[in-house]
Amino acid sequence: MTDSGPAEQLRQAIAGGVIGFFNDSNKGQRPIVRSPDALCPPGGVAWRVHGDVAGMMVGGAAALLWQMLHPKALAGVWDHSDFQRNMHGRLRNTARFIAVTTYGARADAEAAIARVRGIHDHVNGTLEDGTPYDANDPRLLAFVHLAGSAMFLAGYRRFVEPGMGLDDRDRYWDEVAVIGDLLGADPLPRSEAEAEALARAFLLELRSDERSRRVRDIILNAPPEKLRLLPLQKLLMRAAIDLLPPNVRRLHGLRSSALAKPATTAATFGLASTLRWALRPA
Repeated sequence: MTDSGPAEQLRQAIAGGVIGFFNDSNKGQRPIVRSPDALCPPGGVAWRVHGDVAGMMVGGAAALLWQMLHPKALAGVWDHSDFQRNMHGRLRNTARFIAVTTYGARADAEAAIARVRGIHDHVNGTLEDGTPYDANDPRLLAFVHLAGSAMFLAGYRRFVEPGMGLDDRDRYWDEVAVIGDLLGADPLPRSEAEAEALARAFLLELRSDERSRRVRDIILNAPPEKLRLLPLQKLLMRAAIDLLPPNVRRLHGLRSSALAKPATTAATFGLASTLRWALRPA
């Protein structure tokens, strides 16, 4: 006999809302099926990290804030996307790309990567100072990969496994490198030490200006698709600010409150636990 009591009904409602947010039914999208021939090792560290919804949502927002401080990454988004009008759509597309390249069948993952590289072929131009940019630039791709992976891992550690060991963190970087490699990123870190060194090197290339501040505010203040989700979205954005590396947060002119941070972390940890309960196999 199946449980159809209030708790199970609540679980199904939460699960349905999450699945609906990340899968556009109008486009026929369905959740990605986990495959034994996925690019990332089945049951590996990347499967654990990328499987936590709250950590990925907070990490994804933090990654975007970090990425938009690189003038070339910012220009690609500013000049060639509808990001300013459709932030949720961009986040949804990014989440599906991460899901298929982490869990999907190798052929599906490679097809998704090929589509992204095809889009990148048309994303190029010139910065205001005359510097050319190209979305297929291996170093720029390396920065985007670095920021995304670092924040996904940081979100998982903060809201799921604070005591995650260095061996697992190193394995995470080694496992996700295959995705960056197929995208054309170079150099690619394969350990936490290499990732930290690369982040320090990229810090010299980051800039805060009027456009980065406008994108920052769009990310942090975009209205949710449903008004009742506004308090939840505010919590996630506050958590994203706290998750950023301190030097990145300072460049954005953002502050992490020593008084508010514990409450934000505790509330987001609770949300993460609730989502894991709701999304567990029935």
